[in-house]
Amino acid sequence: MKTFFVTGGAGFVGGNFILNLMKTNQAKVVNYDKLTYAGNLDTLVSVEKNPHYTFEQGDICDKNRLKNLFEKHEIDAVIHFAAESHVDRSIESPGDFIQTNMVGTYELLEVARWYWQGLGTTQKGNFRFLHVSTDEVYGSLGETNLFTEETAYAPNSPYAASKASSNHLVRAYHKTFNLPVLTTNCSNNYGPYQFPEKLLPLMITKALSGKPLPVYGDGKQIRDWLYVEDHCRAILEVLEKGTVGQVYNIGGHNEKTNLDVVHTLCYILDEMVPDSPCRPHENLISFVDDRPGHDRRYAIDASKIQNQLGWVPQESFQTGLRKTVRWYLDNKAWTERVLSGAYQGERLGLEKL
Repeated sequence: MKTFFVTGGAGFVGGNFILNLMKTNQAKVVNYDKLTYAGNLDTLVSVEKNPHYTFEQGDICDKNRLKNLFEKHEIDAVIHFAAESHVDRSIESPGDFIQTNMVGTYELLEVARWYWQGLGTTQKGNFRFLHVSTDEVYGSLGETNLFTEETAYAPNSPYAASKASSNHLVRAYHKTFNLPVLTTNCSNNYGPYQFPEKLLPLMITKALSGKPLPVYGDGKQIRDWLYVEDHCRAILEVLEKGTVGQVYNIGGHNEKTNLDVVHTLCYILDEMVPDSPCRPHENLISFVDDRPGHDRRYAIDASKIQNQLGWVPQESFQTGLRKTVRWYLDNKAWTERVLSGAYQGERLGLEKL
């Protein structure tokens, strides 16, 4: 049974990845998370007593702690989710993103290289370092075309720039040191356990409270939406079957404008919460000033992972969104505990000097 070292496993995608992986009973997991505002161990209550699951709190910038844990747990693969990931926060506090996403990835790579070089021949050949990244590294698309793995990087926010930098570091560690790395760039994720600063959980929690639903600019920004469990399956496919050194783009084949997403969400809430005094929920939509550097369109060409590894998303946007809304309706206590902290759904990402 392999041991996976999962960074950022208390976050949204990392938490879902661990939950889905533990269902297979085919791997041990060491969850390494700093537990910043977006890290939530409530997500992992169902597996916390599983003998194949271990939680270790720590910072990916802490090289000595990482070294000790790699030796202690005899790691077979690293799945690197840990990152500051909210564009609006990167506008307010770019330094946090540089430290975690760039310096942290460097420290993790250094420890992985040190550990990998000391392995026996068989273990060394089977070791993998999978870096989870974003389509935002590519910048903004026009009305046509799709991001491919060969698209030039053109990041437009501090968050995107920090992820592009970490991608380059991962590539360089393969080219320079032969570290067996893999990189994935995914489109917009949504689903259960997402911190409510992101579009869908933010809109759901505000709508259920009868608060205005803030849509940036004209709402015509286009994103490709990927259900988080589809993303988790794709990561496992890349980890198990991907070619070392390669990049795989993961998309949901669901291009939607932000305004269309919010309207669809309102219709689903009207149906699922028929006694809400806020029906129709679309009356809560409110247009606000756009964020600085807001990319107009992202869209992924996921043909490489489909053709080479056989992965395709199982959820359409409609089916995934309905599952997502149902989960938030059935798990209000989770959201309430998250919102009891410092973040209360306020507007982030306004320029500050």
